[in-house]
Amino acid sequence: MIMSAATKRISLACLIALTIGSVVCVHLVSPGHVVAGGKDIEKTLEDYEETVEQAMDRGLEFLASQQLADGSFRGQMQGVTAVVSLSVMAFLAKGYTPGVGPYGEEINRGIDFVLSCAQDNGVLVGRAGSPGGGMYSHAIATLFLSEVSGMVDPERQKKIDEALPKALRVVLAAQQMKKRDSHQGGWRYEHNSRDSDISCTGWPLMALRSARNAAAAVPAQAIEDGVKFVMNCRCKDGGFAYQPGAGSGVARTGTALLCLELCGHHGETAAIGAGDYILKHPTDSNYLFYGAYYTAQGMYQLGGEHWEKHARQMYETLLPMQQSNGSWPTKGSDGGRAGPCYTTAMAILALSVPCCQLPIYQR
Repeated sequence: MIMSAATKRISLACLIALTIGSVVCVHLVSPGHVVAGGKDIEKTLEDYEETVEQAMDRGLEFLASQQLADGSFRGQMQGVTAVVSLSVMAFLAKGYTPGVGPYGEEINRGIDFVLSCAQDNGVLVGRAGSPGGGMYSHAIATLFLSEVSGMVDPERQKKIDEALPKALRVVLAAQQMKKRDSHQGGWRYEHNSRDSDISCTGWPLMALRSARNAAAAVPAQAIEDGVKFVMNCRCKDGGFAYQPGAGSGVARTGTALLCLELCGHHGETAAIGAGDYILKHPTDSNYLFYGAYYTAQGMYQLGGEHWEKHARQMYETLLPMQQSNGSWPTKGSDGGRAGPCYTTAMAILALSVPCCQLPIYQR
């Protein structure tokens, strides 16, 4: 089998990671297959593999049908980099690669759209006149460019090499804004916000972690400060709050768990407590897709019985919801605002966890 561009990039990331003491290599699979290494994964997918496979394929067909010529996607957030980035990452998550084979051109168009939105100051939020999205959109787009870096042709790589460092500087500068102690280290809606929330913080922290995994000059202190803010949101019941001092929520707990797992705190007491909380509260009806994405990614990283039990809950929730056209419904406040391309992309990213194709989400 010819090695895909994604596999080549991941192999490089593995070599880099070994030199800095991080272990991120996992068994890789070819496009169209969701079985990954590990007995827990194989056992979990035994009853669901074919159904999950078909659901993701139908979802990707829907997303492809919604992409416009400029690379953006139809919907109420058309022209926003976050929706484009998440939608294209859904293709990447199943093993498809830029410019190669099925969906190669769709992926390239999405990359080109995000790059076309890069402002001179590094901000990546969307085309002029689009709804924007502030730090959410900027951080998601930054994560996306970091993940596709190394997968693309030389011309696109050159553009990424110009845009990505600027985008990372915006992320780092936003984190350094002066805030009260309990909020320091996190992020909020805008680059100059004076407080932080865990929902927004997950995305820039993942962007920094992704870039650092690929040997970018991201200060370790920035990762540590982000984790410190996450821990400031921890509650006595093991869950995590939107902001320090508030109550627990499953979507926010999923965000915290993934941040902890990917930032050097795998299997620690706080992570296990978060996993236990999620098992007791498997879904968040108000933030269904954002919650499904983060809890799936976080529980997969935690592994073992936490992933085994949660995966079955997730499949039983998401699979029956898929609509006849391949999309997922715009339920919850996040789906209602962002539209069907967002909900479909997030559902696919949750279902595709065992594919292990995106470097940031490897074990």
